[in-house]
Amino acid sequence: MSETARPPRHHRDTHELVAVILLSLVAVLTAWCGFESAQWGGDSSVAFAEASASRIEQADHENEARAAREIDIALYMQWVIADANGEDELADYISDRFSAELAPAFEAWRADGMQEKSPFRLAEYVPPGAAEAEAEGARAEELQARAIEYNDKGDNYSLMTVLFALVLFLAAIAQRGISLIASRIVLWLAGGIALVGLIVLLTFPIRF
Repeated sequence: MSETARPPRHHRDTHELVAVILLSLVAVLTAWCGFESAQWGGDSSVAFAEASASRIEQADHENEARAAREIDIALYMQWVIADANGEDELADYISDRFSAELAPAFEAWRADGMQEKSPFRLAEYVPPGAAEAEAEGARAEELQARAIEYNDKGDNYSLMTVLFALVLFLAAIAQRGISLIASRIVLWLAGGIALVGLIVLLTFPIRF
């Protein structure tokens, strides 16, 4: 029997085989997208948790810096009062007890002719915990940005599962007793969507 004389049953069998193969391949791709979405989602959760931990550390260091600054300000005010009253010995006694953070700023302030209102305005004054708070803040920002990036990538994979679910739906419809021509149209549509989805999927990063 020639190729053009094949019975309709043969065409339908071939058509159903193509539909089954498409269903199988898309089912694997859907499972892969679900796996990748879970991987990226897990990494996103970890990054968000680490960002929150860094925010807490930042707050702790800021409190440390604030407390140290308050102590330095109180001691500095005593020096201002002693200096204003002409009590040089007391002023020297107080300045000798400035903290390791205030002392260099105080010396730089006096060497500069006390142009600033106080040594606390100078870059030399960095209370303990301030640098750590800044570092933790930067780390928290980086982790949060990374978490959002991971979350977006997981969402992209989730959207692909929806797309492939549509392909599964169309491929199933193509096997449900409709005319052969209509079934072929639906199957071609499903195959086209699956191909586009696969091409897009190949551009996505992979997380194991």
